[in-house]
Amino acid sequence: MITIDPGRIAAAALLLSAYAGMCATIVRSMRRRGAASSGARGDWLVAYASQTGTGEYLAGQTVATLRAAGLEASGASIDTLAADVLTNGCRILFIASTYGEGDAPDSAARFTSKLAAGGAPLGQLHYAVLALGDSTYANYCGFGRWLDDALKARGAQPLFERIEIDRGAGIDAWQRQLSHLAGTADAPDWNAPSYESWRIESRQLLNPGSAGAPVYLLSLVPSGGPLPAWEAGDLVQVSPPPDPGQPREYSIASVPADGRLELLVRLHVHEDGSRGAASGWLCEGATSADTIALRVRQHTRFRLGANASRPLILIGNGTGIAGLRSHLRARIALGNKRNWLLFGERNAATDNFFGAEIAGWHRDGLVERVNFAFSRDDGGPRYVQDTLALRAHQVGAWVDQGAAIYVCGSLQGMAAGVNTVLADALGAERLQALAAEGRYQRDVY
Repeated sequence: MITIDPGRIAAAALLLSAYAGMCATIVRSMRRRGAASSGARGDWLVAYASQTGTGEYLAGQTVATLRAAGLEASGASIDTLAADVLTNGCRILFIASTYGEGDAPDSAARFTSKLAAGGAPLGQLHYAVLALGDSTYANYCGFGRWLDDALKARGAQPLFERIEIDRGAGIDAWQRQLSHLAGTADAPDWNAPSYESWRIESRQLLNPGSAGAPVYLLSLVPSGGPLPAWEAGDLVQVSPPPDPGQPREYSIASVPADGRLELLVRLHVHEDGSRGAASGWLCEGATSADTIALRVRQHTRFRLGANASRPLILIGNGTGIAGLRSHLRARIALGNKRNWLLFGERNAATDNFFGAEIAGWHRDGLVERVNFAFSRDDGGPRYVQDTLALRAHQVGAWVDQGAAIYVCGSLQGMAAGVNTVLADALGAERLQALAAEGRYQRDVY
């Protein structure tokens, strides 16, 4: 519970009252002119740019805090905002994740390009930025910093200085500012779901003899109690004993109907021969008697959602096949057969993860098309983006028929190359439109 000084509460109340008087006309105008189409209603708008769901979760908590104080507040993904929301808006709290090496999340691509293009002054806009980042990357909080600078350059007025959090650390500073603005100490609980105890039921090396690092298929079950619910596309967070303060995320490779939670984990070996804290524990250290601290996490943007009944193009490499496999399993269970998988790895002989399973699905007509690219083998496309480029016409035809595109795997190389091929095949504007529509989704790392 946060303790608030009464004087500050009074000051915050006066500040809010002044803002309310200044902005009431603008807010009413926003509502009349269709703010509902952007998912934005209320005196406060919380706009989030999220890739794996953390930003969206924090936006929900922010909205709940404001509403607890009796304020009208709503949240919206940044890609759903109306074109004039910045010029008509009065108070917007931005929650901005950084993706890769300082990039904006996929959902923010269109918003970012419009903001970068300039336009009318934003002197009437009062805003704040919560920048989410990982200090192990060179461009720490890169997108949040860019967004803050871009808004200031257009004349927008910060409610308080940008707050940066490093892999979750420092969120209390944002909570304090919200309490000051809202004039309340009665904030909701912001704690994420607690870790639960799991155990490894089985562990299988999938690529013996591979030129790459070992990859293991792990089957896990709860130590006690029922299997939790999740959907294809969701993630887990694992807190390894060697480094419990830094949880690692993995795509789930199974669906609940399988009766177990499956992960595909590549063992990370440092130059000195030491193992990665999480991958070493999961692949080599933990036994069936050990407790695995794990929690399931929703990954809303990579779930099927409205795309469940569409044709689906699934593209990935390496351990990214885990997230794609869960989607294939879910769709096959629902009887959806219009699936096209494109996958790349090193060698067909050692690195064709789930190859027999996929071949069986293709033979039985459950996966309509399958294309592989093995970079160390001769006689075929080298990378998955190369095999995609050879089939650009078919990709366009599938998209014309309503297909959605899901990409899972490495950000550098694969995902960037795939994005370039898709932009060439479909047109950059159409690809952006697909992303805005939710038909182009990526879980890349």
